[in-house]
Amino acid sequence: MFHQPDLFDQFSPSVTVPTMSVLVDRVSMVSRRPRYALLVLNLIAKAARPNGSLGPYVPSPKGNVPVRDWLCECLAPLAQRHCRRIAMVKSVREELSLAPDFPNDDAEAEQRIREEVQSRILRSGRTNISRAVSDLVRAGLLRRHYQGYRIDHANRGAQREAVYTVSPDIAAVLMRQ
Repeated sequence: MFHQPDLFDQFSPSVTVPTMSVLVDRVSMVSRRPRYALLVLNLIAKAARPNGSLGPYVPSPKGNVPVRDWLCECLAPLAQRHCRRIAMVKSVREELSLAPDFPNDDAEAEQRIREEVQSRILRSGRTNISRAVSDLVRAGLLRRHYQGYRIDHANRGAQREAVYTVSPDIAAVLMRQ
């Protein structure tokens, strides 16, 4: 099993984080969105197996889904900001109404708009999750590797999915909260 190298080498992953305030400080040093990164870390730690790893797939009501998609679904309610959602719905409505296959039935059209809005939220959410995980890896609080088709591999792609691992000392700090 290969692990993604810490390309930024700011922190040693073996450094113990004894308190939540130290953990918050480390995340805030490397992340533009430390609260979001901490939410991601907390979800990973709470859903991880006893060995601290989560992924490549997580059971959900929709079946087994990739860990990044599962995290995105968990955090999707954060994307419910009223003004942004209204702007996105308006944009999607305008784009889809120009499409030649846009339905004439209002109910069907609204369903298609809802699906496209949800698709865009999930797409941007996956990007946000990847950025937050990269920040956590840079902070030395999380390890990431890729697993999937044929063998474990350090590089993504080729039907490989991410696996995130939280060290026991980090998980212990988060479980105390």
